[in-house]
Amino acid sequence: MKLFEYHRAVSAEDAVRLVNDRPEVRFLAGGTNLLDLMKDGIRDASDLVDLTRAGMTEIGKSKDGLSIGALVTNADTANHPLVRSGYPLLSRAILAGATMQIRNMATNGGNILQRTRCPYYYDMAMPCNKRKPGSGCGALEGLNRTHAIFGAGDSCVAVHPSDMAVALAALDATVTVLASDGQARSIPFAEFHRLPGENPEQDNNLRKGELIVSIELPPPVFTKHVYYLKVRDRTSYAFALVSVAVAMELDGDVIKAARVAMGGVAHKPWLATRAQDVLRGNPVTPELFEKAAAAEMEGARPLAHNAYKVELGRRAIVRALREAAAVA
Repeated sequence: MKLFEYHRAVSAEDAVRLVNDRPEVRFLAGGTNLLDLMKDGIRDASDLVDLTRAGMTEIGKSKDGLSIGALVTNADTANHPLVRSGYPLLSRAILAGATMQIRNMATNGGNILQRTRCPYYYDMAMPCNKRKPGSGCGALEGLNRTHAIFGAGDSCVAVHPSDMAVALAALDATVTVLASDGQARSIPFAEFHRLPGENPEQDNNLRKGELIVSIELPPPVFTKHVYYLKVRDRTSYAFALVSVAVAMELDGDVIKAARVAMGGVAHKPWLATRAQDVLRGNPVTPELFEKAAAAEMEGARPLAHNAYKVELGRRAIVRALREAAAVA
């Protein structure tokens, strides 16, 4: 690990002030991803700004729904009564991720900023445009069993690893950030993460020096018919091969509103808009669920070793929809 300067912020405003005039400064919260990357030489920093005493640790009702502090841990978020009762999909998705020990350390802001788990990103001997722009993509012609089937390109085929982010995409959350000039702005969650394009090293649309201060959720509409399905190689401490978050509002047996998002299939949480369009306004039937899943997976573009994800994704969507609709 390279030497760096350490700073401790006492507030969000203090934290963004500390990033001014420092070339390679990074915020440090739970540290469950960043410190490993720094120890392995994958990322470095001239300065670290410790956020652990900077506040942003509250969960409370807001004017439009629920506000969740960026420094609240994943465990406290998943188990908070307002989250469990109003946003059970989010609670289930968080509890599907990592281990209890990591959830006790990892923060909400850090969770949605975590880097890909693509093995080529972590192998310093291999090319990776995300780690070193312009060096190439080792996974494109290499072993790409776990990689993207939506939205990828020649520059990068990595996927985003967060379970929490998939639920936040389905719930139409908003990310509130504070810039170094003290100005706040809101970013719709669907626009927060990026597809790789020509700049795969950029995972999100944060501007330099911006700090996530909270995640805002809309009013709790989806409290009953929700389901989070995570398909992985083993049942603990494994990232999703494919995951599906479903939230539906039913009027009798008619789907009044539907939100579907997928994980493990793209460089960002993948909002399954084709499936949503098929579902909305129609009665719940097995045939409808099959039609919605098929419509979404028509857009998949598999690589040499991950064509199985197309069928797996189709089945996962159908099962998640069926489980969500069946909730008594």
